[in-house]
Amino acid sequence: MADDERISFLIAGVQKGGTTALFDYLGEEPGLSLGREKELHFFDDETQDWAAPDVGAYHAAFAPFDGRPRGEATPIYLYWPGSLERIAAYNPAMKLIVVLRDPVERAWSHWRMEYARGAETQPFAWCIRAGRQRLFAAGSAPGTPWGFHREFSYVERGFYGAQIDRALALFPHDQLLVLRAEDLKADPGTALARVRNLLGLADGPPPRAREVHVGQDMDYGSQLTAADVAHLRAVYARDAERLADLTGVRFV
Repeated sequence: MADDERISFLIAGVQKGGTTALFDYLGEEPGLSLGREKELHFFDDETQDWAAPDVGAYHAAFAPFDGRPRGEATPIYLYWPGSLERIAAYNPAMKLIVVLRDPVERAWSHWRMEYARGAETQPFAWCIRAGRQRLFAAGSAPGTPWGFHREFSYVERGFYGAQIDRALALFPHDQLLVLRAEDLKADPGTALARVRNLLGLADGPPPRAREVHVGQDMDYGSQLTAADVAHLRAVYARDAERLADLTGVRFV
């Protein structure tokens, strides 16, 4: 396989951060070739033999290489252990796009999604406090690395500073683009221009603004309280400074 046939960019994070909207925007870019569906979940696949991964099956999820940059969007990649290392082994020149959302708002939105689909039954206040221990319960999620969880990671996915630090240990700074979800929503044209610049695309017209994955209208049995917000701000305080040092991005 020639190096230029490798997938060359990923929307690697974060869940509930606006990645679907960005993926849809990029789907309108004629200079790009995207995976046939969002969230291919290749680099977080724990069933792969990572000594000899099935790259052919991954590439089959894309149109045949035609010279255009190819990419996909799986927002768990930034968070999931081993994913970034697998990406670097596959393509050290990979461009990574990360859309960050205020971690408190992200946690609340994530919980609402899991509660609405029935994966979560506990109240938000418990989940972000005592419920965090579920990630460390032996055997709670077969095939899941200890200390991580695909559904219950409301708090843990918000430690952006640590995740970006890990990414920058593997990839040069100029291969990583960090966007704020708030900016993508308020001014998608400017955000998309930054993506085009990263990927070496020509300038284009600003996109039509869109909003996707709005939370389901239902009784969640919980509210995001001032106490919950204060608790999470305290939990994230040190990591927030780390993120600001690395990227200049702040949420409060």
